[in-house]
Amino acid sequence: MNTTNAMNNSALEPKVTIRNLYKIFGSSPSSMVERVKNGISKKDLLDKHGHVLAMPDVNLDVPARRIQVIMGLSGSGKSTLIRHVNRLIEPTGMNQNELREFRKQKASMVFQKFALLPHYTVADNVAFGLTIQNVPKNEALERSSKWVERVGLAGYERHFPDQLSGGMQQRVGLARALTTDAEILLMDEAFSALDPLIRTDMQDVLLSLQEELHKTILFITHDLDEALRIGDNIAILRDGEIVQKGSPQEIVLKPSDGYVSDFIKDINRSRVLRVESIMNGEASDKGPSLDKNTVIEDALQVLNQSGEKSARVMQDGEVIGSVPLEQMITAIARPEFGDGESKTYN
Repeated sequence: MNTTNAMNNSALEPKVTIRNLYKIFGSSPSSMVERVKNGISKKDLLDKHGHVLAMPDVNLDVPARRIQVIMGLSGSGKSTLIRHVNRLIEPTGMNQNELREFRKQKASMVFQKFALLPHYTVADNVAFGLTIQNVPKNEALERSSKWVERVGLAGYERHFPDQLSGGMQQRVGLARALTTDAEILLMDEAFSALDPLIRTDMQDVLLSLQEELHKTILFITHDLDEALRIGDNIAILRDGEIVQKGSPQEIVLKPSDGYVSDFIKDINRSRVLRVESIMNGEASDKGPSLDKNTVIEDALQVLNQSGEKSARVMQDGEVIGSVPLEQMITAIARPEFGDGESKTYN
Protein backbone atom coordinates (compact mmCIF):
# COMPACT_ATOMS: atom_id res chain seq x y z
CA MET A 1 0.00 0.00 0.00
CA ASN A 2 1.29 3.44 -0.92
CA THR A 3 0.19 6.87 0.22
CA THR A 4 1.04 9.37 -2.50
CA ASN A 5 1.19 13.15 -2.64
CA ALA A 6 -0.74 14.78 -5.45
CA MET A 7 1.53 16.15 -8.15
CA ASN A 8 -0.97 18.80 -9.21
CA ASN A 9 -4.44 20.09 -8.40
CA SER A 10 -6.28 17.56 -10.52
CA ALA A 11 -9.27 16.31 -8.57
CA LEU A 12 -9.09 12.94 -10.32
CA GLU A 13 -5.49 12.19 -9.39
CA PRO A 14 -5.22 9.63 -6.59
CA LYS A 15 -4.07 11.00 -3.26
CA VAL A 16 -4.10 7.61 -1.57
CA THR A 17 -3.38 4.45 -3.54
CA ILE A 18 -3.97 1.00 -2.08
CA ARG A 19 -2.53 -1.90 -4.05
CA ASN A 20 -2.53 -5.65 -3.37
CA LEU A 21 -3.33 -5.23 0.30
CA TYR A 22 -3.55 -8.48 2.23
CA LYS A 23 -4.19 -8.67 5.95
CA ILE A 24 -4.20 -12.01 7.75
CA PHE A 25 -4.42 -12.39 11.51
CA GLY A 26 -2.73 -15.36 13.16
CA SER A 27 0.55 -16.77 14.42
CA SER A 28 2.25 -16.86 11.01
CA PRO A 29 0.32 -14.58 8.62
CA SER A 30 3.03 -14.14 5.98
CA SER A 31 3.18 -17.88 5.43
CA MET A 32 -0.55 -17.86 4.59
CA VAL A 33 -0.44 -15.24 1.82
CA GLU A 34 0.35 -17.74 -0.94
CA ARG A 35 -2.51 -19.96 0.19
CA VAL A 36 -4.87 -16.98 -0.09
CA LYS A 37 -3.48 -16.06 -3.51
CA ASN A 38 -4.04 -19.67 -4.59
CA GLY A 39 -7.71 -19.41 -3.70
CA ILE A 40 -8.18 -20.91 -0.25
CA SER A 41 -11.49 -19.82 1.25
CA LYS A 42 -11.75 -17.69 4.36
CA LYS A 43 -13.47 -20.58 6.16
CA ASP A 44 -10.81 -23.12 5.21
CA LEU A 45 -8.02 -20.76 6.21
CA LEU A 46 -9.56 -20.52 9.67
CA ASP A 47 -10.63 -24.16 10.05
CA LYS A 48 -7.48 -25.78 8.66
CA HIS A 49 -4.76 -23.26 9.54
CA GLY A 50 -6.12 -21.16 12.40
CA HIS A 51 -5.72 -17.83 10.58
CA VAL A 52 -8.30 -15.13 9.88
CA LEU A 53 -8.40 -13.51 6.45
CA ALA A 54 -9.35 -9.85 6.89
CA MET A 55 -8.22 -8.23 3.63
CA PRO A 56 -7.83 -10.33 0.46
CA ASP A 57 -6.01 -8.30 -2.22
CA VAL A 58 -7.72 -4.92 -1.82
CA ASN A 59 -7.07 -2.27 -4.47
CA LEU A 60 -8.43 1.27 -4.30
CA ASP A 61 -7.56 4.76 -5.55
CA VAL A 62 -8.82 7.65 -3.40
CA PRO A 63 -9.07 10.76 -5.60
CA ALA A 64 -7.46 13.97 -4.37
CA ARG A 65 -9.80 16.65 -2.99
CA ARG A 66 -12.79 14.29 -2.88
CA ILE A 67 -14.77 12.35 -0.27
CA GLN A 68 -14.26 8.60 -0.69
CA VAL A 69 -16.77 6.59 1.31
CA ILE A 70 -16.03 3.02 2.41
CA MET A 71 -19.16 1.20 3.52
CA GLY A 72 -20.42 -2.27 4.38
CA LEU A 73 -22.12 -4.27 7.07
CA SER A 74 -20.60 -4.77 10.51
CA GLY A 75 -17.53 -6.97 10.21
CA SER A 76 -17.02 -6.26 6.50
CA GLY A 77 -13.55 -4.78 7.08
CA LYS A 78 -14.24 -1.03 6.86
CA SER A 79 -12.32 0.03 9.96
CA THR A 80 -9.55 -2.48 9.28
CA LEU A 81 -9.02 -0.90 5.86
CA ILE A 82 -8.90 2.72 7.04
CA ARG A 83 -6.53 1.84 9.88
CA HIS A 84 -4.05 0.51 7.34
CA VAL A 85 -3.86 3.97 5.75
CA ASN A 86 -2.32 5.59 8.84
CA ARG A 87 -0.76 2.32 9.98
CA LEU A 88 -2.77 1.84 13.15
CA ILE A 89 -2.76 -1.64 11.64
CA GLU A 90 0.47 -2.46 9.86
CA PRO A 91 0.71 -4.24 6.51
CA THR A 92 4.31 -3.60 5.34
CA GLY A 93 6.31 -0.59 4.21
CA MET A 94 7.17 2.49 6.22
CA ASN A 95 9.94 2.60 8.79
CA GLN A 96 9.09 4.13 12.16
CA ASN A 97 10.41 7.62 11.38
CA GLU A 98 8.44 7.84 8.12
CA LEU A 99 5.36 6.53 9.88
CA ARG A 100 5.65 9.08 12.68
CA GLU A 101 6.00 11.98 10.24
CA PHE A 102 3.09 10.75 8.12
CA ARG A 103 0.80 10.66 11.13
CA LYS A 104 1.97 14.07 12.38
CA GLN A 105 1.98 15.98 9.10
CA LYS A 106 0.00 14.25 6.36
CA ALA A 107 -3.12 12.67 7.88
CA SER A 108 -5.58 13.41 10.66
CA MET A 109 -8.25 11.08 12.03
CA VAL A 110 -11.74 11.63 13.44
CA PHE A 111 -12.96 8.72 15.58
CA GLN A 112 -16.43 7.34 16.27
CA LYS A 113 -16.06 7.71 20.05
CA PHE A 114 -14.57 11.22 19.79
CA ALA A 115 -11.24 10.23 21.46
CA LEU A 116 -10.91 13.57 23.23
CA LEU A 117 -8.54 14.07 26.15
CA PRO A 118 -10.91 14.48 29.13
CA HIS A 119 -8.52 16.60 31.21
CA TYR A 120 -7.90 19.02 28.30
CA THR A 121 -10.15 21.98 27.51
CA VAL A 122 -11.75 22.34 24.09
CA ALA A 123 -8.99 24.75 23.08
CA ASP A 124 -6.23 22.39 24.22
CA ASN A 125 -7.87 19.37 22.55
CA VAL A 126 -8.12 21.19 19.24
CA ALA A 127 -4.51 22.39 19.52
CA PHE A 128 -3.22 18.93 20.47
CA GLY A 129 -2.00 17.98 16.98
CA LEU A 130 -0.01 21.20 16.72
CA THR A 131 1.50 20.56 20.15
CA ILE A 132 2.69 17.15 18.93
CA GLN A 133 4.33 18.98 16.02
CA ASN A 134 6.18 21.16 18.58
CA VAL A 135 4.35 24.32 17.57
CA PRO A 136 4.68 26.87 20.42
CA LYS A 137 1.62 26.76 22.68
CA ASN A 138 0.53 30.36 22.10
CA GLU A 139 0.70 29.90 18.34
CA ALA A 140 -1.07 26.53 18.56
CA LEU A 141 -3.94 28.02 20.58
CA GLU A 142 -4.20 30.99 18.23
CA ARG A 143 -4.41 28.72 15.18
CA SER A 144 -6.82 26.33 16.83
CA SER A 145 -9.20 29.11 17.86
CA LYS A 146 -10.03 29.69 14.19
CA TRP A 147 -11.24 26.11 13.83
CA VAL A 148 -13.13 26.15 17.11
CA GLU A 149 -15.10 29.05 15.67
CA ARG A 150 -15.47 27.42 12.24
CA VAL A 151 -17.19 24.36 13.69
CA GLY A 152 -19.57 26.50 15.72
CA LEU A 153 -18.01 26.25 19.19
CA ALA A 154 -16.88 29.82 19.79
CA GLY A 155 -17.31 30.56 23.48
CA TYR A 156 -16.67 26.97 24.54
CA GLU A 157 -12.88 27.11 24.42
CA ARG A 158 -12.49 26.67 28.20
CA HIS A 159 -15.05 23.91 28.57
CA PHE A 160 -14.07 20.28 29.13
CA PRO A 161 -15.41 17.40 27.00
CA ASP A 162 -17.79 16.08 29.68
CA GLN A 163 -19.48 19.49 29.68
CA LEU A 164 -20.44 19.10 26.01
CA SER A 165 -23.10 17.15 24.15
CA GLY A 166 -22.11 14.32 21.81
CA GLY A 167 -22.52 16.49 18.75
CA MET A 168 -20.38 19.24 20.27
CA GLN A 169 -17.68 16.73 21.21
CA GLN A 170 -17.54 15.50 17.63
CA ARG A 171 -17.21 19.10 16.45
CA VAL A 172 -14.15 19.31 18.69
CA GLY A 173 -12.79 16.14 17.09
CA LEU A 174 -13.34 17.56 13.60
CA ALA A 175 -11.73 20.88 14.53
CA ARG A 176 -8.72 19.04 15.98
CA ALA A 177 -8.27 17.11 12.73
CA LEU A 178 -8.51 20.29 10.63
CA THR A 179 -6.20 22.41 12.77
CA THR A 180 -3.07 20.55 11.67
CA ASP A 181 -3.89 21.36 8.03
CA ALA A 182 -3.29 17.71 7.13
CA GLU A 183 -3.78 16.78 3.49
CA ILE A 184 -5.77 13.62 4.25
CA LEU A 185 -8.69 13.31 6.67
CA LEU A 186 -9.65 9.83 7.92
CA MET A 187 -13.11 9.54 9.44
CA ASP A 188 -13.97 6.17 10.99
CA GLU A 189 -17.75 6.02 11.65
CA ALA A 190 -17.31 9.60 12.80
CA PHE A 191 -21.01 10.43 13.07
CA SER A 192 -22.55 7.04 13.85
CA ALA A 193 -22.69 7.60 17.63
CA LEU A 194 -24.80 10.72 17.19
CA ASP A 195 -28.58 11.13 17.22
CA PRO A 196 -30.11 11.38 13.71
CA LEU A 197 -30.72 15.14 13.74
CA ILE A 198 -27.27 15.89 15.13
CA ARG A 199 -25.78 13.47 12.63
CA THR A 200 -27.41 15.32 9.75
CA ASP A 201 -26.14 18.58 11.20
CA MET A 202 -22.57 17.24 11.33
CA GLN A 203 -22.86 16.06 7.73
CA ASP A 204 -23.85 19.62 6.81
CA VAL A 205 -20.82 20.97 8.68
CA LEU A 206 -18.49 18.56 6.89
CA LEU A 207 -19.92 19.31 3.43
CA SER A 208 -19.76 23.04 4.04
CA LEU A 209 -16.11 22.85 5.11
CA GLN A 210 -15.24 20.52 2.24
CA GLU A 211 -16.72 22.95 -0.28
CA GLU A 212 -14.04 25.41 0.83
CA LEU A 213 -11.13 23.18 1.90
CA HIS A 214 -11.23 20.38 -0.70
CA LYS A 215 -9.53 17.84 1.55
CA THR A 216 -8.95 14.23 0.56
CA ILE A 217 -11.34 12.43 2.90
CA LEU A 218 -11.67 8.71 3.53
CA PHE A 219 -15.01 8.29 5.29
CA ILE A 220 -16.16 5.01 6.85
CA THR A 221 -19.87 4.38 7.39
CA HIS A 222 -22.41 1.56 7.50
CA ASP A 223 -25.23 3.96 6.64
CA LEU A 224 -26.16 4.09 2.94
CA ASP A 225 -28.10 7.36 3.20
CA GLU A 226 -25.03 9.00 4.72
CA ALA A 227 -22.77 7.49 2.05
CA LEU A 228 -24.99 8.69 -0.79
CA ARG A 229 -25.31 12.16 0.72
CA ILE A 230 -21.66 12.97 1.31
CA GLY A 231 -19.68 10.63 -0.95
CA ASP A 232 -18.17 11.64 -4.27
CA ASN A 233 -17.23 7.97 -4.64
CA ILE A 234 -18.32 4.86 -2.75
CA ALA A 235 -16.61 1.50 -2.26
CA ILE A 236 -18.71 -1.31 -0.77
CA LEU A 237 -16.97 -4.03 1.23
CA ARG A 238 -18.03 -7.59 1.96
CA ASP A 239 -15.76 -9.91 3.97
CA GLY A 240 -12.83 -7.57 3.39
CA GLU A 241 -13.30 -7.48 -0.39
CA ILE A 242 -14.44 -4.51 -2.46
CA VAL A 243 -17.50 -5.81 -4.32
CA GLN A 244 -18.34 -2.54 -6.07
CA LYS A 245 -16.91 0.95 -6.35
CA GLY A 246 -18.15 3.99 -8.22
CA SER A 247 -20.12 7.19 -7.91
CA PRO A 248 -23.36 7.20 -5.90
CA GLN A 249 -25.26 7.35 -9.19
CA GLU A 250 -23.46 4.27 -10.53
CA ILE A 251 -24.01 2.31 -7.33
CA VAL A 252 -27.76 3.03 -7.35
CA LEU A 253 -28.33 2.54 -11.07
CA LYS A 254 -26.13 -0.51 -11.60
CA PRO A 255 -25.68 -2.64 -8.45
CA SER A 256 -23.03 -5.27 -9.18
CA ASP A 257 -24.70 -8.16 -7.34
CA GLY A 258 -27.42 -9.16 -4.92
CA TYR A 259 -25.42 -7.97 -1.92
CA VAL A 260 -25.23 -4.41 -3.29
CA SER A 261 -28.80 -4.60 -4.53
CA ASP A 262 -29.96 -5.40 -1.00
CA PHE A 263 -28.03 -2.41 0.27
CA ILE A 264 -29.85 0.04 -1.98
CA LYS A 265 -33.32 -1.50 -2.15
CA ASP A 266 -34.97 0.77 0.43
CA ILE A 267 -33.50 4.14 -0.51
CA ASN A 268 -35.59 6.95 -1.99
CA ARG A 269 -34.14 6.83 -5.50
CA SER A 270 -35.91 10.05 -6.50
CA ARG A 271 -33.87 11.98 -3.91
CA VAL A 272 -30.56 10.40 -4.96
CA LEU A 273 -30.56 10.08 -8.75
CA ARG A 274 -29.78 13.17 -10.79
CA VAL A 275 -31.11 13.90 -14.25
CA GLU A 276 -27.59 13.84 -15.73
CA SER A 277 -27.29 10.14 -14.89
CA ILE A 278 -30.39 9.14 -16.88
CA MET A 279 -30.56 11.74 -19.65
CA ASN A 280 -30.48 11.12 -23.38
CA GLY A 281 -27.43 12.48 -25.17
CA GLU A 282 -29.55 14.28 -27.76
CA ALA A 283 -30.10 17.98 -27.10
CA SER A 284 -33.64 19.31 -27.24
CA ASP A 285 -35.20 22.75 -27.56
CA LYS A 286 -38.46 21.65 -25.88
CA GLY A 287 -39.50 21.55 -22.25
CA PRO A 288 -38.27 23.32 -19.11
CA SER A 289 -34.58 23.61 -18.33
CA LEU A 290 -33.01 21.58 -15.53
CA ASP A 291 -29.49 21.80 -14.17
CA LYS A 292 -27.70 18.48 -14.65
CA ASN A 293 -27.47 18.00 -10.85
CA THR A 294 -31.22 18.29 -10.28
CA VAL A 295 -32.55 15.23 -8.45
CA ILE A 296 -35.45 13.40 -10.07
CA GLU A 297 -37.93 14.34 -7.33
CA ASP A 298 -37.41 18.03 -8.06
CA ALA A 299 -37.37 17.42 -11.81
CA LEU A 300 -40.77 15.68 -11.64
CA GLN A 301 -42.24 18.71 -9.86
CA VAL A 302 -40.90 21.02 -12.56
CA LEU A 303 -42.38 18.85 -15.32
CA ASN A 304 -45.70 18.61 -13.52
CA GLN A 305 -45.92 22.38 -13.21
CA SER A 306 -44.95 22.93 -16.85
CA GLY A 307 -47.29 20.33 -18.29
CA GLU A 308 -44.46 19.07 -20.52
CA LYS A 309 -43.40 15.44 -20.99
CA SER A 310 -39.68 16.10 -21.31
CA ALA A 311 -37.05 18.53 -19.97
CA ARG A 312 -33.77 19.91 -21.23
CA VAL A 313 -30.64 19.17 -19.19
CA MET A 314 -28.28 22.11 -18.80
CA GLN A 315 -24.64 22.63 -17.88
CA ASP A 316 -23.08 26.10 -17.71
CA GLY A 317 -25.93 27.54 -19.75
CA GLU A 318 -25.65 24.96 -22.52
CA VAL A 319 -28.08 22.16 -23.36
CA ILE A 320 -26.29 18.82 -22.95
CA GLY A 321 -29.23 16.43 -23.28
CA SER A 322 -32.86 15.76 -22.50
CA VAL A 323 -34.77 13.60 -20.06
CA PRO A 324 -38.31 12.36 -20.71
CA LEU A 325 -40.90 11.92 -17.97
CA GLU A 326 -41.20 8.20 -18.71
CA GLN A 327 -37.44 7.76 -18.21
CA MET A 328 -37.60 9.46 -14.81
CA ILE A 329 -40.42 7.20 -13.65
CA THR A 330 -38.56 4.09 -14.82
CA ALA A 331 -35.37 5.20 -13.04
CA ILE A 332 -37.00 5.62 -9.64
CA ALA A 333 -38.76 2.24 -9.71
CA ARG A 334 -36.94 -0.21 -7.45
CA PRO A 335 -34.95 -2.63 -9.63
CA GLU A 336 -34.51 -6.30 -8.93
CA PHE A 337 -31.14 -8.01 -9.22
CA GLY A 338 -31.20 -11.58 -10.51
CA ASP A 339 -34.31 -13.28 -9.14
CA GLY A 340 -35.07 -10.26 -6.97
CA GLU A 341 -35.18 -12.28 -3.79
CA SER A 342 -33.88 -10.72 -0.61
CA LYS A 343 -30.74 -12.44 0.63
CA THR A 344 -29.11 -12.77 4.04
CA TYR A 345 -25.36 -12.23 4.30
CA ASN A 346 -23.19 -13.22 7.20
